[in-house]
Amino acid sequence: MSDLLQTPLHDLHVKLGAKMVPFAGYSMPVQYKLGVMKEHIHTRTKAGLFDVSHMGQVMVQGDGAAAALEMLIPVDVVGLGQDRQRYGFFTNEAGGITDDLMLANRGDHIFVVVNAACKSADIAHMKANLEPAVQVMPITDRALLALQGPSAEAMLSALDPAAAQMKFMDVATLSLNGAECWVSRSGYTGEDGYEISVPNGQAVALAEALIAHDDVEPIGLGARDSLRLEGGLCLYGHDIDTKTTPVQAGLTWAIQKVRRAGGDRAGGFPGAEIILEEMDAGAARKRVGLHPEGRAPMREGVPLFAAAEGGAEVGVITSGGFGPTVEGPVSMGYLPTDLAKPDTVVYGELRGKRLPLTVVKMPFTPANFKR
Repeated sequence: MSDLLQTPLHDLHVKLGAKMVPFAGYSMPVQYKLGVMKEHIHTRTKAGLFDVSHMGQVMVQGDGAAAALEMLIPVDVVGLGQDRQRYGFFTNEAGGITDDLMLANRGDHIFVVVNAACKSADIAHMKANLEPAVQVMPITDRALLALQGPSAEAMLSALDPAAAQMKFMDVATLSLNGAECWVSRSGYTGEDGYEISVPNGQAVALAEALIAHDDVEPIGLGARDSLRLEGGLCLYGHDIDTKTTPVQAGLTWAIQKVRRAGGDRAGGFPGAEIILEEMDAGAARKRVGLHPEGRAPMREGVPLFAAAEGGAEVGVITSGGFGPTVEGPVSMGYLPTDLAKPDTVVYGELRGKRLPLTVVKMPFTPANFKR
């Protein structure tokens, strides 16, 4: 663990009794004293505070920054309103996803948040393709916190009342516990909540001010994973990767009409021909929600078959575990399109035995975003 990077909140995690594990090159809390199950339920019923400072924060600045980003990202960046945020992804020439991300229009720059494991490659990719026409500036002096759950609005608006006025995917600069914070109303749990970029030197004080409330508990990576899985949200490197297109992953909702075939700014991003063709003709496989029979979870890597006996492998589970909110196992994975319809029964092979799973619609638990 000694060679791992640490976030500005590392000592606070240790003080709070967190179990620390290696994750994306960082020492990160996987759970606290409550344990994963109770942390999950607390986030769904009250509010959880997550340290996500390992993720990459980047400013893209200069005339034409939005148009420049559209050469790398198949979403509408130019048409994104000021102080609004959007989900997107980088693609490669084969139409695969090299990372997913959030981007926000802050007026004089685009603020981008990328995944921890991909941030060095993402920053290099942006610099190589966008500079010197625009500037790509990594932000290394700010931590990133996520406050998620139905009590999040009350907790944050007690520090700055303007938090309550924000809607889902709004972005604002708020004063929280004396710190100037860049805040979005979004997150990775399916719950209402906020993501908060705070100067490194003020991050611990803000975290302590929030967890001082009975409604707020610190939450680790374990519950973060079960929450996002119940929400039907992809984890990069597992449910989406360089060999998975946005169409196969069910992410075409993130490609706005203007970037699709016939749109004013159609294509122009890596893999556009492949992605737009799949959007028109359909993909050979699809990401689906899966409900295993019984109580035993089926996790990543379990092969899927069309029949209880015989036949070749037809798909694979990419994420799976126990869903505390739904009180049962949940999985997601990929199947051929003709097997991807809800209520289709397939079979996962565990220790040489095939057990049934039913294809279901996602999310497994309804989203509670403030529209």
